[in-house]
Amino acid sequence: MNPAETPIALGADHAGVALKDSLRAALEAAGHPVRDFGTHGDGSVDYPDFAHQVARAVTAGEAVFGVLVCGTGIGMAIAANRHPEVRAVVVHSTTEARLTRAHNDANIACFGARTTGPEVVLDSLSAFLTTPYEGGRHARRVSKINPSPAAQEA
Repeated sequence: MNPAETPIALGADHAGVALKDSLRAALEAAGHPVRDFGTHGDGSVDYPDFAHQVARAVTAGEAVFGVLVCGTGIGMAIAANRHPEVRAVVVHSTTEARLTRAHNDANIACFGARTTGPEVVLDSLSAFLTTPYEGGRHARRVSKINPSPAAQEA
């Protein structure tokens, strides 16, 4: 993982807090600045609250990437993707992490604490953070994710 000056935004619900905390420690040990939006305990919370905070930080340029953790990663991805310019993906492997960055310019990785082992998550996060977006033929497709109002009418 190559450290960057812009922080990586983290968020989790109660099911993902332990994994989030281990990811934070790994990121900080690698020299990445981290902005942790919580949660910070195992009491029941609502995952959209944390997904929205991380998505806002990414879209505002306050974080270069976001990382969200819940039981499956699915709820977090759904909530984060409600924000224009967010491309949040559920990641289960390093291959998915590399391809979603290279082909889709994903900017938020979502992980399932109940579905993916911590070693796989760490390896996948490293791949996500270090894989560049290829652009080229993929840029046209990515531009169609949030079409302009005129394109929506066509």
